[in-house]
Amino acid sequence: MEHPSLDRLAGLLVEHSTRIGPGDRVVLEAEPVAEPLLRALVRRILRAGGHPHLLVTLPGIEPLYMQEANPEQLDFTPTFQRLAYDTFEARIRILSASNTKALSGVDETRAARRQRALQPILQSQMERGGRGEFRWVTTIYATEAYAQNAEMSLADYEAMVFRACRVDEGSGDPAALWRQVKADQERFIQAFAGHDQVVVRGPNCDLSMSIRGRTFMNSHGIHNMPDGEIYTGPVEESVQGWVRFTYPVVWAGREVEGAELRFEGGKVVQASAGKNEVFLNKILETDAGARYVGEFAIGTNHALQRTTRNILLDEKIGGTIHLALGAGYPQSGSVNRSAIHWDMVCDTHRGTEVQVDGSVVYRDGAFVV
Repeated sequence: MEHPSLDRLAGLLVEHSTRIGPGDRVVLEAEPVAEPLLRALVRRILRAGGHPHLLVTLPGIEPLYMQEANPEQLDFTPTFQRLAYDTFEARIRILSASNTKALSGVDETRAARRQRALQPILQSQMERGGRGEFRWVTTIYATEAYAQNAEMSLADYEAMVFRACRVDEGSGDPAALWRQVKADQERFIQAFAGHDQVVVRGPNCDLSMSIRGRTFMNSHGIHNMPDGEIYTGPVEESVQGWVRFTYPVVWAGREVEGAELRFEGGKVVQASAGKNEVFLNKILETDAGARYVGEFAIGTNHALQRTTRNILLDEKIGGTIHLALGAGYPQSGSVNRSAIHWDMVCDTHRGTEVQVDGSVVYRDGAFVV
């Protein structure tokens, strides 16, 4: 028997996030451990009149591919995945890794090359998603690996995920709760609307950027679940200053700690880290867009309060900001293109302010508007 919260999550993903209707083709991406959620999703999609297509990968296949593939194979864009992203109406991805370190031994150059081969898929997701042609959402299924990374028991980790998704028992109608999140966040967005200069100053950052002509997006459970953030794509060449990311950031199974970036003319001109600095700089060489900011965001989900080393959760933590290097979302006005979209998170609870054209709108982890 499925966990009641798991069925509520499936219903939320199908009815609120992707809004599946008759005839919609939906690709479901996961590992086998997520079978209970996959079953609940297939049931919900069928009842909505949609056509579920499972794209389930086996643990260890990706590192095997990365180790054995020749150059031509590394440069090959997966046929079925690209077809789905180019033509289907929806995609639901379930993060469900049984080993989060599986790719940690892969050569950085091969990893970057493979990422470039996957760029058409990411680009299609962003562009078709921005036009409303492709309804996509990413969620997470609690696994032992994720719980271990967060230094939590599996039961506690699962409960945290359900709370953050608003699907825990007794929480009320999940879709209605996320509509309320949207309404609450709209007030924050209005503080930025029509303005130009954003300045973020605190013990871990001194950044300035322009948002002239850009749009802040209201993230309320449509593309991510759990969710809770507002974000935009800053003017690409406008980002100036430095930031030290207080939480570990992970890419392809590699954990980078103490990452610090310095920007000039929008571009990362210096990158350092206490752990895996060489890897950080290698990924920044993926392509021309990898050194520019595709996203500036503020996390608002206060059901999340600790680092878990999973960016889907960590970037939503209430009282944080994050930057994503690489590809930006076209609907925000971003024109930055890259094979990567790498989110990095900074805590703002102490001594940090966000100013918009000289007016303080956010202080010490909370909005003041």
